[in-house]
Formats: sequence, C-alpha cells, structure tokens
Amino acid sequence: MLEKDRISYFYDGDVGNVYFGPNHPMKPHRLCMTHHLVLSYGLHKKMEIYRPHKAYPIELAQFHSADYVEFLHRITPDTQHLYASELTRYNLGEDCPVFDNLFEFCQIYTGGTLDAARRLNHKTCDIAINWAGGLHHAKKCEASGFCYINDLVLGILELLKYHARVLYIDIDVHHGDGVEEAFYFTDRVMTVSFHKYGDLFFPGTGDIKIIAKVIETYLPGAIVLQCGADSLARDRLGCFNLSIEGHAECVKFVKKFNIPLLVTGGGGYTKENVARCWAVETGVLLDTELPNEIPNNEYIEYFAPDYTLKVPNLNMDNLNSKTYLSSIKVQVMESLRSIQHAPGVQMQEVPPDFYIPDFDEDELDPDERVDQHTQDKQIHRDDEYYEGDNDNDHDDGAR
Repeated sequence: MLEKDRISYFYDGDVGNVYFGPNHPMKPHRLCMTHHLVLSYGLHKKMEIYRPHKAYPIELAQFHSADYVEFLHRITPDTQHLYASELTRYNLGEDCPVFDNLFEFCQIYTGGTLDAARRLNHKTCDIAINWAGGLHHAKKCEASGFCYINDLVLGILELLKYHARVLYIDIDVHHGDGVEEAFYFTDRVMTVSFHKYGDLFFPGTGDIKIIAKVIETYLPGAIVLQCGADSLARDRLGCFNLSIEGHAECVKFVKKFNIPLLVTGGGGYTKENVARCWAVETGVLLDTELPNEIPNNEYIEYFAPDYTLKVPNLNMDNLNSKTYLSSIKVQVMESLRSIQHAPGVQMQEVPPDFYIPDFDEDELDPDERVDQHTQDKQIHRDDEYYEGDNDNDHDDGAR
C-alpha cells in the first residue's frame, strides 16, 4: 500500500485583510474564502497547518534590489505624494497601488512560499501549499501586474540550495514573465508557462521560444506549480474557458510524478470561483474528492444561489484548433531535443537556510520590538482554524 503524501499548508488570516483600493480587481479576501472552504470540507484534518513567518527584508533582497525593498518598506498611502519619481521608477501606481500594510502583505505571502520551500528541502513534507503566493510578475527592481515581491523566484532560489534543477510550471492566464526573466540565463531552472499570448494581452511576452516530456528530459529535483485561477471561465480579467475540473486536472497530473511539489496561487479575479478552485485543488493534492454541495461556512453567501463547487463553462468556441495545438507541440518537442539532458551543477558552498538579521533591541522602537504577528505565531486563533485541540500541534506554526 502506497504511503500518503505528507502535506504542509501555509495560511495567515492577515494576508486576506488588505485592500488594494476601489475597483481594483485584486481581492486578497479570496484567500480567506479559500481557507474557510478548506476548513468546512475538513481538509485541514489531513494536513499540517502552519502560520508562515513574515519574510525579513534581507530575505526579499536575495532577489530584489535592496533599494526597492527598502522603498516598499517605507512607502505608505499618506506619504506617497512625496515620492513621485520613486513611484515611477518602481512602477507603483494604478495597477500596483500603495495601500495600508502593503509591505506586511508582501512579507506574509512571501514567508509562506519560503517556509514551504524549506520544509520540502528538509523532507518534512512531500507537497507544500501556499495559496497566498504565486505573484509571478514582480521584477528585480519594480512591481508589475498587481505583484510587488516575486515569492516564486525567492522560493525557487531556496529550493536550488538543495536541488540541482527546479521545474516551474505556470497555469495562470498570464505569462509568468517575472519568473522566466529571473532565471533566463541559468539551466538550473526550467520555466513552462501556459497562458494567453497575443491581442496585446498583458504582459505581452511568452511566445513559443508538454509537461511529461519536459520532466523526462530535465529530471527536476523539485517542481513549483503556480495555479493562477484567472484561466477559469467567468474570470473578471481572464478570457479562457477552463472548468474547475480542467484546471484541477493539471494539478492532478503534476502530482502523479511524485516529485517534491510546491503549489501556490496566483491570479484570479472572480473571487468565489478562485476559492472554489483552490479548495478543489487542495482536495486533489490530498487525494480527496469534495462533495459538490458546499458546507456551511463563514462565507457561504458568496456561493449563492447554487452553493455548489462546480461552475458551468461559458458557451464559447475553442479557437485553439487541433492543427494549431499540434504545431505548438512540435515546436516544444524540437526545443526540448536541443537542450542539454538533465544539466549538472558544480559543487559549491550552500548558503544558509534562514537569514535572520542581527538587531540591537535597545535601538528598536518599543512598539516594534515584538509585533503582534510574532507574539501569536504559535497561538491558535478561533477565526482561522477549527479543532484547535487536535493532537498534531507543531513548534513552528499554529494548527
């Protein structure tokens, strides 16, 4: 009998409380909705649940420029009018607004991806889930496409400390350009993005330059799967027509390779469908099929009038003809034939797992010495987790 995968799941309720602003399509509230679906279906009982640490600025600067990280740390809605040139330089504005608790939001979702990568590295789990992560457009020195810190790049860098090769797969409707750009000149990371290209669709990159052949050729030690849900039918920004079942089938397919797997969220702008999708995919990763009828939970009214998981597709023609798909497949196979089979890695000193800056506590603002997030890292909160008296509490997180 095969052993069940050990699954670690990362969530902090504070990540869903930020507000990008009126009429902005990005709604982090979708993360709270996802989490409560996970709870209402009882999936939390089958996983180890952790509240992630807030990533330190020095951790973010392992990829991003120190000046950009420092600016994100410093800028607030009340002071942004003083920094017009910096806002332009770092691409903050309409798509990537400055809002309250922006930096803490970045710290939490990035901390989840870093913690997930570290647990995979130390083989304390087989699959790690951080639905808050997956912000794949952020660049080294600027924000892009609703993304400020690229947690995926930072998570992959962490995985590269223990794995010679990492495969990145992206099923968001938008091209994973920030991740591709970050690793463009190394053969230790392969990026494969399925997305809409053409018609001036954001970000305008990602032309053809799958997956079973990729893995067979590249032999990755770990896989990062970005599950952006804006490729679903009825998304506010996306224009694809994927069913939740079709989207989840991608997750099921990748899981079957039994390679250490880090799963994140990403885009997704019809928030009730995002929550449905990621709850179903949590079930897929747990080999658990969820009943179509959504159990009662704090956000049940968002799923009216049917209160079901399945969402019907739109009546749209599939413009991807068999001929077109075949031509793409041929080009991909030709590209794979030309790459080095399972490229090797030279021996080198592995950087430490965890960067904790040295602080002089006497110089810190007393109100900032131990913030509330740090104090309650190991404390069960009734609004986040059910059944806090279970037997599987862990030293490095809350259940």
